[in-house]
Amino acid sequence: MKNELKERHLFFEDIYKNNFEKDENIPWAKMQTNPFLQEYLESNLVDGKVLVVGCGLGDDAIALELAGAKVTAIDISESAIAWCKKRFDGFETDFVVQDIFELPQDMLRSYDFVFEAFTIQSLPLKFRDKIITAISSLLAPKGKLLVVSNGKQEHESFDGPPWPLNINELKLFGMKE
Repeated sequence: MKNELKERHLFFEDIYKNNFEKDENIPWAKMQTNPFLQEYLESNLVDGKVLVVGCGLGDDAIALELAGAKVTAIDISESAIAWCKKRFDGFETDFVVQDIFELPQDMLRSYDFVFEAFTIQSLPLKFRDKIITAISSLLAPKGKLLVVSNGKQEHESFDGPPWPLNINELKLFGMKE
């Protein structure tokens, strides 16, 4: 299992490293705020400590900073984080290289708002429970979580990536129907 995670890390690192500052070669890089996050921010106040999981090239993190939050944005790719720091020099968002499966104690139960978009479904299904547990462990008591994902019915199967989430997997976050 550890080797498979290392392979996923190398997959993402290679893409960011080999295409540094060439975002057109990174299929998921939209170079703008995720539209679901943007819609959320238009009608919700986000303040306190905020974490962006799998921040990619950083647009969502900066949108949250501009909304007034103190933001930490993590990604496993060293090249993605370097790119974020270069793109958003002068902003206060703390861009950090961090493996979601090796979270330091000081991150646990520390964030008032956690945002995750498509990171969960980029990992093979056997890691699903582990990543949902890791993301959930970041929330402070009464913290809020916004997850953006493709969805599927329980009986559907996909030969991913991506591997969409079903309603029962979303319930692992404590979601009510």
